[in-house]
Amino acid sequence: MFNCLVLHQQTLSGPVSYSGIGLHSGNRVTMTFLPAAPNTGIRFRRVDLEGAPEIEARIENVAETNRSTTLAKGNTRIHTVEHVLASFAGCGVDNAIVEVDANEPPIADGSAREYCRMIQSAGLAPQDERRNPYTVTAPIELKMRDTVMTLFPGEGFEMTCTSADKEGRFTQHYSVELTPQTWQRELADARTFCFYEEIEFLIRNGLIKGGSLENAVIIRDDAVLTNEPLRYAEEFVRHKMLDIVGDFSLLGRPLNGRLIAIKPGHAANCELVRRIVAQMRKSFMGIPPSPAPRLDPGADAPAGAPQNEAGALDISAILRLLPHRYPFLMVDRILKIDGNFITGLKNVTFNEPFFQGHFPGHPILPGVLQVEAIAQVAGILMYKRVENAGKIAYFMSAQGVKWRKPVHPGDALVIEVELRKIRGKIGKAKGVCKVEGEVVSEAEVTFILTDALA
Repeated sequence: MFNCLVLHQQTLSGPVSYSGIGLHSGNRVTMTFLPAAPNTGIRFRRVDLEGAPEIEARIENVAETNRSTTLAKGNTRIHTVEHVLASFAGCGVDNAIVEVDANEPPIADGSAREYCRMIQSAGLAPQDERRNPYTVTAPIELKMRDTVMTLFPGEGFEMTCTSADKEGRFTQHYSVELTPQTWQRELADARTFCFYEEIEFLIRNGLIKGGSLENAVIIRDDAVLTNEPLRYAEEFVRHKMLDIVGDFSLLGRPLNGRLIAIKPGHAANCELVRRIVAQMRKSFMGIPPSPAPRLDPGADAPAGAPQNEAGALDISAILRLLPHRYPFLMVDRILKIDGNFITGLKNVTFNEPFFQGHFPGHPILPGVLQVEAIAQVAGILMYKRVENAGKIAYFMSAQGVKWRKPVHPGDALVIEVELRKIRGKIGKAKGVCKVEGEVVSEAEVTFILTDALA
């Protein structure tokens, strides 16, 4: 996934399975890699739970970063995903389903070696959809306790990393330009490690229940405890870099940049990904590096409309997101964005061109335009998702359409939309339009995402 020279997405040619124990849970688990459609990304599927719920490997689903990276969606969790994700990213797999029958993948030998063997056994299958890499546009810096990470613009993906414990023991330094070849040769075999004095704390906190010298390297004072010789002279820092590859894949797309990292960890890795996401959004919307102005809470909110909250967008921001223009732009303001929920506002004025014929002497906002307003607000929510930058949402169909009351000039049409489902390029949303808190129309809309025309 970090090999941006490959222009098209890739998945696996077939399924492949492996069984073992989880590092922290100690649970026995069978894991299966499955091919997936273009734009699926990497998803974990808990087949041991009712309904086999899935969790997308995306930064917004990161729930914990204590000694490993945990993903969560609703009540479903999957722990210690970073080595599996690093394997997909390093080998250039964009789309795959990871089925597990427990809450954690098998740790194997503590490196990514076994997962890479699984990918090699399954084989890679090219797909028609193009990759959409993101190139860092300006330096991004993170300081978190002892960690310092800076990401610079660059072609391809390069890492320079320094690793050490609090006492400065086993300080190691390494640099690599990441490709599938260097991933396999220089990072994939690096095993997880910990310091002897950390073991009691980890056990007391319910971790490393499956840990042993079969899947980890232990450092005690100046001695290295391992069931085989170190695989690299700099195995510890290389494993830190392996973790970075896995955590950075939560961006959901290839990355071009040059990273300098000092004492990285999962919490810092994931926080830097969030800052990359913020830069991506600003770049797509044409917002300068300084914080974008937002509407003041409650500013000029019309009667019957909710107050402006987090995620509010004014018309200039909306115009950067939506391709629609006069006379077909049906939203004037976004009042709130909260996860998969969004609230928009359309001020209905007598100057609307359709009132000349709908109807003279009795102007009414056409019901089909209310459905279009729902679709446009849903589109804004889709465009705000980073992976959809540069795409256009085309309205495909509407179901369950109901018009309950007429909408007249002077009304403030509040459009509330919930994004219900996204699968591949297809999205579905449920929306209602309200005037002074009363529902005037509702519909379920379906749309398809396609690349914007150059």
